Amino acid sequence: MTTYTEFANVAEELEWRGALFDATPGALHALATKKVLCYNGFDPTASSLHIGNLVPIMGLVRLQRHGHTPIALVGGGTGMIGDPSGRVEERTLMSVAQIDENVDAIRLQLEPFLDFDVKSNPARIVNNASWLRATNLLEFLRDIGKHFTVNSMMGRESVKGRFDRDSGISFTEFSYQLLQAYDFLRLFEQEKVGFQAGGSDQWGNILGGVELIRKIHGADSDGRPRAHGIVYPLVVSSTGEKFGKSIDGAPTLDPNQTSPYKLYQFFLNVADADVVPYTKLFTLLNQVHIGNLIEAVSVEPEKREAQRTLAEEVTRTVHGENGLAQALKVTQAFFGDNISALSSDEMEDVLSGSPVTEINRDQLTGNGMKFSELAIAAGSGKSNGDVQRTVEQGGMSLNGEQIKDAGRAVLMKDLVDGRLMVIRRGRKNYAIVKLTD
Repeated sequence: MTTYTEFANVAEELEWRGALFDATPGALHALATKKVLCYNGFDPTASSLHIGNLVPIMGLVRLQRHGHTPIALVGGGTGMIGDPSGRVEERTLMSVAQIDENVDAIRLQLEPFLDFDVKSNPARIVNNASWLRATNLLEFLRDIGKHFTVNSMMGRESVKGRFDRDSGISFTEFSYQLLQAYDFLRLFEQEKVGFQAGGSDQWGNILGGVELIRKIHGADSDGRPRAHGIVYPLVVSSTGEKFGKSIDGAPTLDPNQTSPYKLYQFFLNVADADVVPYTKLFTLLNQVHIGNLIEAVSVEPEKREAQRTLAEEVTRTVHGENGLAQALKVTQAFFGDNISALSSDEMEDVLSGSPVTEINRDQLTGNGMKFSELAIAAGSGKSNGDVQRTVEQGGMSLNGEQIKDAGRAVLMKDLVDGRLMVIRRGRKNYAIVKLTD
């Protein structure tokens, strides 16, 4: 792992990148003057982290590169309750087996980002199930609950909005903030972890942990707080739209859910007004490189150099060089009118959202199906005459190959990987034809 020399300390870098929303008094001074252990929690409420989680993940990366020790806490315990932050309705509780399965998946997604082998400040992943699932309720209420007032708990942003709704909030989710505070206390006492980081929606919960540590352990010998918190901004676009919600929901970090191609395209299509702020937040590119991108956006925005750089850097960071190579291959094949170079899975991924028509094996055996019949069945033509005219104009293709005869037989051999075909009409109208079992 290489360390940063471009910035004097991690606080300076976070501020320059627009990645610092708030911090407790003394936190930035501590980050600038000593090496700390800092954790960020990730709840396993889904099988994959989403792209918004890259902000805190990259926060841990930056902390480690400046010599601090990052800890990723995966919430196998808190996940049994569910964080009410940002939610208008109660969560559906998951089974312990599903939570544990999600924990394992998220652990694998976090590992590529952090250095677990460096001798000076190796990263760690911990699971709060190891203490929360064994916690005694009465002891917890006596030792932890007594330090919290219902008044202060009701004032937390994570729950305040729920009181005015008919559904309200259950005691289960209301108690989540106590568990998060207890996590901080436990890590402080057992691991000497003095910092917690998170999104700005976690600010109240982080302060709860800082305050709990103060009440139990007081200040240090110099009168300074023993625990601190920093929070990152929740990312929104230049139009005020919540980051990641514009294309089929937030892209995930799981390549089985969001392919490298989809992730690449997501960042390739960000607006000019967003590309530089996103590059600062989601990449490790330095000030000089980003300065050049600022100039590129200003002078030649039509070349989209900044978007390509952002897309390549994020895809490489999340999926490695092989993932980026796959994304570039699919992009070049699809937009270079060479769709025949793609596998069936890649075709389906690129064209997700296109209409899908199923046909059976019998329709493709013997003499097969006329292309015009297939095109009509797939919604790519209104009639034989319509398909014939479009074919004569050079406007239809099958699996990337231009069709010159509307009566051409379509056979089993035309299936890509033995499972599907793609019809294109004009430049942008695609239809998928899949073979049924």
